[in-house]
Amino acid sequence: MPNESLTAQLVPHLCLLATLRSTGNVTRTAEILGVPQPTVSRRLAALGQALGAPLTVPDGRGVRLTRAAELLADAAERALPVVDAGARLAREEIEPASGRVVLGFLHLLGRSRVPEMLRAYREQAPTARFSLVQGSLQDMVDRLVSGELDLALLAPVVEDERLETVVLDQQPIHLSVPSGHRLAGRRSVRVAELADEPFVLLEPGYGLRRITDELCAAAGFTPKVAFEGQESDTVRGLVGAGLGVALLPRFEPGSPAGVAEVPLHPPVHRTIGLAWRAGEPLSPAVQAFRDHVLGRTR
Repeated sequence: MPNESLTAQLVPHLCLLATLRSTGNVTRTAEILGVPQPTVSRRLAALGQALGAPLTVPDGRGVRLTRAAELLADAAERALPVVDAGARLAREEIEPASGRVVLGFLHLLGRSRVPEMLRAYREQAPTARFSLVQGSLQDMVDRLVSGELDLALLAPVVEDERLETVVLDQQPIHLSVPSGHRLAGRRSVRVAELADEPFVLLEPGYGLRRITDELCAAAGFTPKVAFEGQESDTVRGLVGAGLGVALLPRFEPGSPAGVAEVPLHPPVHRTIGLAWRAGEPLSPAVQAFRDHVLGRTR
């Protein structure tokens, strides 16, 4: 506790020591700090008393720091830039026009939806800063709940009492098959017709994997897993190589080479929503971006 008490007394005045070492003059130090000269003198005396030794000695018309004060000034000059950088970040964090937003989203949404969203927002807040984090649906939920993310784009939207979520869009799910597949020319296909097909799936924890498993279970079968991946583009590439079929959102613009997309019957959609922690205040920067995104959906 004594050390903590001493630190508490010293820290608020480290800037004074660093400035005084630079100027060697109490009057000039007071001018730079914007305080009366007697205030600087009193603070120096109080610091010396807390430390148990004088901090300055006369040096001609000015003063110089004692060895003990030099050590403190060295520490101050190392610490103050870090504190200054933190203060700038803190100011930006609470200033919507230049604050930082940590946004999580699924890999598939990074193709066009997220870039378009950020471009539209930067038009009205050109100095806003973003940290972008990608991962699976479960990964995004876990990071959002833990506080690593400010906001997350989830698909499908999950029901979790720890989160508040607003649905932004409905995205159709199609069957992706190799272009020469027997189902490639169909106008629509039922999930039950895929019982004997090898599937290329995203790994467990991804929203599309959950949707696929649930659709297949409702149709009375468990999908035969040929390959599992972590990105939808990889899944599509494996489909195009003839290694299986997949249930994926429609590729835009148009179907990729070697892949045919067939609508499901009955139609299947997944929800895309924006989520944040329930019951916690948002920083102005995060709130401004959230309100912008929600405003575009109304």
